[in-house]
Amino acid sequence: MASDTKIPANPSFGSKLRAYFALTKPRVIELLLIATVPTMILAANGIPSLWLIFATLIGGSLSAGSANAFNCYIDSDIDKVMGRTKNRPLVTGELTQTEAYRFAWALAIISTLWFGLLINWLSAALSVAAILFYVFVYTLGLKRRTPQNIVWGGAAGAMPALIGWAAVTNEVSAAAWVLFLIVFLWTPPHYWPLSMRYLEDYRDAGVPMLPVVAKNEIVGRQIILYAWAYFAASLLLIPIASMGLIYIVVAVISGLWFAIESHRLYAEARTSIPKNPMKLFHLSITHLTLLFLAIAVDPLIHL
Repeated sequence: MASDTKIPANPSFGSKLRAYFALTKPRVIELLLIATVPTMILAANGIPSLWLIFATLIGGSLSAGSANAFNCYIDSDIDKVMGRTKNRPLVTGELTQTEAYRFAWALAIISTLWFGLLINWLSAALSVAAILFYVFVYTLGLKRRTPQNIVWGGAAGAMPALIGWAAVTNEVSAAAWVLFLIVFLWTPPHYWPLSMRYLEDYRDAGVPMLPVVAKNEIVGRQIILYAWAYFAASLLLIPIASMGLIYIVVAVISGLWFAIESHRLYAEARTSIPKNPMKLFHLSITHLTLLFLAIAVDPLIHL
C-alpha cells in the first residue's frame, strides 16, 4: 500500500465529494445492483414494497461502495501503473490513504446498521460477508497470487442476489443460491475479455490475470466453458423457481447467443490476438441485464 499522497491545495467541496464518489466505483455498483431488484420481485412473487426496494438498493450501494473503497485503498500501487485506473482519486492525489480508509470503514458500518435496523439482520450479515470476502479473500488473498483470482472473487459480486432475496423473505432459499450461481459463473466470461484487452496493464502491475499467464487459446477455451456453465445455471432456475415462458425464451435464446459469441472469440484466439475482446465484455453486460429483466417480468406476467 502506498503512503499518503499530497492532495491538491484547497480542493473544493464539490471536487472532494466527486472523489469520494469515484472511490466507490459507481459503474461497478450499477452492475451489481442489476441483480437486486429482479431477485426481490422473484422472491416476493410480485412487486415488494417500494420502501423495501429503495432501502435494499441504498444498503447495497453503501456495502458495495465500502468494498470498492477498501479495494482502491489496498490496490493504489497497482492503480498507479495501469492506464485504465490511473485517474482514480488515490492516484491523482484528490484523496489521501487515510481519508479513503476512514471512508471505507464508515460505509461498512453504515451499510451494516442500515440493513440490520431497517431491513433484517440476515441481509446485514450477508452484506458484511460480501465486504469481507471481497477485501480479504479476493483483494488481499487472491488477486496478486493466482490466475483464478477473478473466478473466486466473483462470489462477492454474486452476493447481491442473496442479499436481495434475504431482504424480502428473511431467508436464503434454493432459488436464491441458483441466482448466486448464475452471477458467479457469469463473472469469468465477463471479466477475462476485459483482461485480454488490458493485458499489458495487468502484466506491468504484476497481477496474474489468466490472459497474462496463459495463451490466448487457453483463455478462450476457459471463457467457453464458463459461458456454457453460466447458460446451464440459468436453465437450472426454471425448475427450481418454477419460471414461466417469458424467462424460458429469454434464457434459452440469449444464452445460446452469448455462448456462440464466446466460441467466436475462441476461434479468433486460436490463431491470433483477438482484435476486439471487449465486444464479448459488453455483450456479457447486455446478457446479464436481459436475463435479470426476464427474471423480474416473469413473475408479473407468468405464462
